[in-house]
Amino acid sequence: MLALSPLPLVLASTSPYRRELLSHLQIPFTIIAPEVDETPLPDETPEATALRLSQLKARAAQPAYPNALIIGSDQVATVDGLQVGKPGSHEKAVEQLQLMSGKCVVFHSALSLYNSASGSMHSTSVPTTVRFRQLSAAQIEAYLRKDQPYNCAGSARIESLGIAVIEKLTSEDPNALIGLPLIALVKMLATEGMDVLTWKSAKPPLSDHEG
Repeated sequence: MLALSPLPLVLASTSPYRRELLSHLQIPFTIIAPEVDETPLPDETPEATALRLSQLKARAAQPAYPNALIIGSDQVATVDGLQVGKPGSHEKAVEQLQLMSGKCVVFHSALSLYNSASGSMHSTSVPTTVRFRQLSAAQIEAYLRKDQPYNCAGSARIESLGIAVIEKLTSEDPNALIGLPLIALVKMLATEGMDVLTWKSAKPPLSDHEG
């Protein structure tokens, strides 16, 4: 018998990468844009920042979806003890890739699943260690002009041409680096009574809400 989830699934993120990854589970879901200040707190570790923000994003969707399973996720990279976020501009991306060239960078991909009906919160962080190639100034410019990864932490779109700027990566979940640890998410959903392999929707998915 197929299992029916009592609650709709909501992704508290407008990231196209997370949206695509979540669609791999073949479960209908709604998208909402969470309004969260992503500024790290003083003396906060990268992992703690990512975890806190993933929880804040999930909770931010509660007013719009008081009876739902809400997914929040965030990613923070660190190199030489420094936090590296989304560059937002070409100039900042050049600085990030120059800093990471030839070095190992740890990407902390945090995931939270919030049951807005019961108040239960499940959270974890999945690290991915990436060794970047030694990159010349010309290579950095060429990559950024082609891929334009300005909304990606670490200035590299790994699922695209960014794979050419790295030498090696190590992670327990290859999806974590792209932005959504699906292995951990499947386990969390199971804890909330949703088996993704036998689940079917009793109702059509909700329309996207951009509040």
